[in-house]
Amino acid sequence: MLEHTFCHIPGLGVKTERNLWQAGVRTWDDWQQPPPIPLRTGYPAEIPGILQASLKALADDPAFFASRLAASEQWRIFPHFRQKTAYIDIETTGLVIQSEITTIAVYDGTDIYHFINGRNLADFPEFIQQYQVLVSYNGKSFDVPFLERFFRIRLRQAHIDLRYILGRLGFRGGLKGCEKQLGMDRGYLEGVDGYFAVLLWHEYELCHDEQALETLLAYNIADTVNLERLAVEAYNRNIATLPFAAELTLDWPTPPSLPFQAHPDCIERIRRKYPQYRPFS
Repeated sequence: MLEHTFCHIPGLGVKTERNLWQAGVRTWDDWQQPPPIPLRTGYPAEIPGILQASLKALADDPAFFASRLAASEQWRIFPHFRQKTAYIDIETTGLVIQSEITTIAVYDGTDIYHFINGRNLADFPEFIQQYQVLVSYNGKSFDVPFLERFFRIRLRQAHIDLRYILGRLGFRGGLKGCEKQLGMDRGYLEGVDGYFAVLLWHEYELCHDEQALETLLAYNIADTVNLERLAVEAYNRNIATLPFAAELTLDWPTPPSLPFQAHPDCIERIRRKYPQYRPFS
């Protein structure tokens, strides 16, 4: 999709991009001077140079495109750099600045990794550097700022935040809400949310309850694994109306084997222990 993309050029939007396609300029190789349609940009002479830089960035620089595309257009990066992508989600003790990270789950489309406070959490900053693209839901507002503050690092990867992409497609209501609208089932984890994840961690720390920790990790990992399915869904829906959709459509990913399973008896026990808990709708 990236080689069909022109809306990363300053002054060119998605409407102009479609007009270029209709005029025969469907890829960067089709570009011609002068352009076949009027362009609302003050720098038309610079476009060939930008396209040359774009071609070079295809090799190893997704951040080149991420910095030039709107948040709702970051889906274009996904298939080309998929092998360098990490789906990421964190759990915390709360939302205030003093809160700590409890667990982090990372999925790269093949392998699942998890990091636990008090065990291997300190390994995360070095580990995540091997990836060039991060995929999250609401990560630009929450996960990445939290990680950067907690570890005192900068995450400079290109970032595809599905909240904006799915929102433009009409899917809202948080990650779980989007999953439900797309028919995705969480099984025993149905109704478990971020606040319940705090209770699970509290139960693990207070009572050394390994079932609570395993359920928390199952929940955290489900978030990351499901992000791949949502990313493919968002990508396919975005290209569905394009003239080259048939050649770009992605197959559904095969779900991986999960290293942890939720313990329904543990979930029920904690719900009884904290009767004030109400899941977010």
